[in-house]
Amino acid sequence: MARRRISVTSESVTGRNESFHDNFKNLDMTRPQFVKSIKAGEYENYHVRNINGIDTPVSNPDASKNNNLD
Repeated sequence: MARRRISVTSESVTGRNESFHDNFKNLDMTRPQFVKSIKAGEYENYHVRNINGIDTPVSNPDASKNNNLD
């Protein structure tokens, strides 16, 4: 099985993903840092949705489970 590019490392009490780890670059990111990187085009398989007024990283819908945020 292929290694996931991004792993969620912490969630808020409401379940919002708050911290992320890029497994290819060995890089930890906060939600705002990951959002900024997605908007800069660094993560093509992810996009940003505004959920309840907060920019939130989400994986692009496709048949692969390897890029889902879990």
